[in-house]
Amino acid sequence: MQTIETDLLVIGAGSAGLSVAAGAVQMGARVVLVEGGEMGGDCLNTGCVPSKALLAAARSAVAGAHAGAFGVEYAPPRIDYAAVMDHVRDVIDTIAPVDSQERFENLGVTVIRAWARFRSGREVEAGDHVIRARRIVLATGSQPVIPPVPGLQDTPYLTTETLWSQKDRPGHLVILGGGPIGMEMAQAHVRLGCEVTVIEAARALGREDPELAEQVLASLQRDGVSVRQGGSASAVQGRAGDITVTLDDGSSVHGTHLLVAVGRKAVTDGLNLDAAGIRTTGQGIRTDDGMRTSNRRVYAIGDAAGGAQFTHVAGYQAATILRPLLFGLPVKPRTDHIPRVTYTDPELAQVGLTEAEARDIHGPAMTTARFDLAHNDRAIADRRTQGFAKVMVVKGRPVGVSIVGVEAGEHANLWALALANRLKMSQISAMVSPYPTVGELSKRLAGAYFAPKLFESSFVKRVVGLVQRWLP
Repeated sequence: MQTIETDLLVIGAGSAGLSVAAGAVQMGARVVLVEGGEMGGDCLNTGCVPSKALLAAARSAVAGAHAGAFGVEYAPPRIDYAAVMDHVRDVIDTIAPVDSQERFENLGVTVIRAWARFRSGREVEAGDHVIRARRIVLATGSQPVIPPVPGLQDTPYLTTETLWSQKDRPGHLVILGGGPIGMEMAQAHVRLGCEVTVIEAARALGREDPELAEQVLASLQRDGVSVRQGGSASAVQGRAGDITVTLDDGSSVHGTHLLVAVGRKAVTDGLNLDAAGIRTTGQGIRTDDGMRTSNRRVYAIGDAAGGAQFTHVAGYQAATILRPLLFGLPVKPRTDHIPRVTYTDPELAQVGLTEAEARDIHGPAMTTARFDLAHNDRAIADRRTQGFAKVMVVKGRPVGVSIVGVEAGEHANLWALALANRLKMSQISAMVSPYPTVGELSKRLAGAYFAPKLFESSFVKRVVGLVQRWLP
């Protein structure tokens, strides 16, 4: 065994781990990065990147479906599912060098491709190496949850880790789980010519504002997705190409392929966390408000910490944690300004609190304003008027924004900036937005907040009347 002494050991080369390693080594720390799987982690290889590449192909497949409204006619598309998956792989390969072992070694990081296992509170074994570190960051990510449905283990099924090796187009894809991943994959596959049924035990997109989620569900159903809500899978049986899912009400769904997308769990198996005195919860590794575990030398970030499972959250935590790791300064990451996006068509974006959450926390101090895309001139010209945005405001500052519609995720960027910096609605309203853009939506939303105060106020009208009498 070779012993390595280092300032910082990062376990996991996904979004969180790579960000920490790159930042720390470029600021002068000695860094060792350990990864037993693929560089880039879930986001690059099985998550964000391939799923968005597949959705882009699916959008292309239906690009001509509504072209008749513009006076343009398209021939029906011919979809080559294997070529679509080649496109997905090409996108991954194009981005991969940014996350590669070679790049990080060129930065000065010592990269060890092996699985890590704690030997003590500050020593980790990985392959033929024992790493002794001043500080350790656990960024081991997450993996799909496999529910204990009778018969599932004996039936062929796909997850988001195995879907991308699929070359033959599913005839009828049955998806367990109506969360963001399940709904994105449902719309992608129905647009690529598959029959799709989604089975959701509760409410599809249940975390989201019901008014926004309903617009997304309606769009998927128009595309041809069958969504079964409020019923759990009680049994699964079958073989490749012939699978039956029985629901708890006695009904059943027959398909050719089964995709399990009921959620993800933190990866902690094999780390021997007990040897390091690191405690876990049902969601992941237990941390305090500063992302430190029960072992004060060890921090946990990203999906491993059991919080919001988003690449941008992992990146935010990685940047934040550099302060205590490198400078010994305390930190307390915020969560009130975090955005999330479901990349269906229409997209659904949420920044901060939903309307229900804001009402529960702030009560009558919270007011809302709304603006519909049907009143946006660029959306009208593009015939993409489905959707709206609403903002939740407390004492003149936005605490949450919900957006459903074309490129909702792009509109969320402005509001993520506003909440992160605690901007006022007046500052959003002061923005001059180019015309005609769909981005005017945000300025018009701010205008909708002020409109009642200006145009429905008897006080304002009296003041204007008095001033008009005195003006020459």
